[in-house]
Amino acid sequence: MRVKLILPALTEATSPFFRPIKYSLFPPLGLATLAGYLSDEDEVSLSDEHVEKLELDDEPDLVVIQVYITSARRAYEIADLYRARGAHVALGGLHVTSLPDEAESHADTIFLGPGEDTWPQFLEDFRAGAPAPRYLSQHRTLLGVPPIRRDLIKRRLYLVPNSIVVSRGCPHVCDFCYKVAFFKGGKQFYTQTVDAALAEIDRLPGRHLYFLDDHLFGSPPFAEALFDGMRGMNRLWQAAGTVKAVLEQPRVLEKAVASGLRSLFVGFETVNSDNLQEQRKYQNIGRDYSAAVRRLRDLGVMVNGSFVFGMDHDGPDVFERTVDWAIEQGIETATFHILTPYPDTALHERMAADGRLLHRDWDLYDTRHVVFQPARLTPSELAAGYWRAYRDFYRWGSILRGAQTKGTLRGRLKHIGYAGGWKKFEPLWDLLIRSRRTVQALPLLEALLENSRAQPQPGTEPRAQLG
Repeated sequence: MRVKLILPALTEATSPFFRPIKYSLFPPLGLATLAGYLSDEDEVSLSDEHVEKLELDDEPDLVVIQVYITSARRAYEIADLYRARGAHVALGGLHVTSLPDEAESHADTIFLGPGEDTWPQFLEDFRAGAPAPRYLSQHRTLLGVPPIRRDLIKRRLYLVPNSIVVSRGCPHVCDFCYKVAFFKGGKQFYTQTVDAALAEIDRLPGRHLYFLDDHLFGSPPFAEALFDGMRGMNRLWQAAGTVKAVLEQPRVLEKAVASGLRSLFVGFETVNSDNLQEQRKYQNIGRDYSAAVRRLRDLGVMVNGSFVFGMDHDGPDVFERTVDWAIEQGIETATFHILTPYPDTALHERMAADGRLLHRDWDLYDTRHVVFQPARLTPSELAAGYWRAYRDFYRWGSILRGAQTKGTLRGRLKHIGYAGGWKKFEPLWDLLIRSRRTVQALPLLEALLENSRAQPQPGTEPRAQLG
């Protein structure tokens, strides 16, 4: 059987003028995971349109396409093309789960929710000549999941080829989160066994890892056992966590650092506490953001802060207040978003009921465009403030101000190198992407992460200091 797995590109990623590095960071692990269930006799290819031109002149028997909201239009074009040639086309992913009736008009089979239980059943049905039109995930487990088919991944095309996922979902339920809709109808959060996760890590070459889990610290017992197992592997790694995890799980955090954690993506989301209650971001309510940043800095962990603009308590001053706070805290990198009411989320239902949605052009539901009527801002004010926040945070003057919060020369230079390298050298990233040499920048990333390691106090052994 000839099987083609496709991740269609978001529009910006295929621009003839400029290709941002963020679309060439990680390979499509979801599709590579599905490939692990195929037999050795199957002829399998995996195509990621973000990093390579998609060849559409072949004739596979089965085409599987992963669909995000801002790639839906492109995904449907590809699906329609292959269906016209007689291929069986299966669609899955966040957007398909959110809007199954829309997706099924472009597919022979659709998958709702994660595919660890439904994909094997589909393969059995397909080989028997009787695939169903719709498969709904209900039994959530990662037990028995085969190793990811990393042989299908073109490592040289990604800055971070060693990305990994050891859990699914998130234990928190925020109104604006797309993943909540994806995991409804079953467990919202579950993990691999520690042994399976460590085995997958052990198979990866080099030193650097990036955990793509929505919340790696979501199960403290699992996280602690994982980090204990990673101790001594000589890894440098990055991941995502919450303010709550940083402040309330000190033992787990210290073990993470001892096993190689050097950079953490933290969802601060808003500097206005009223917004947290409205969006059910309960895990952040009453937490001292500054204390969380200090804690990470003391452990030598860099911070990528995530912030969302446009919540109902945001006024015209929210952009400047947020940027100033982030710079004053010495946050190395910041990711800003415009609040986006994704379909099938509680936020979308509320916005639709109030008549606040401006349109349903999914290409623009990318957290960079305003698609709803804000409460205390005009759409143009929200859009302008979002772009201004990026410009202001990543000005050289702002980067230097942030660097001055670090207590050592090495710390200041690391801050400048990391923040400046991410945003101030985008033409160089574009050149590396187009020349298909993105992975050649990985040693520089590893060097910056290595230098971020917390230094033990004189007379203190690292093991004692880090627990």
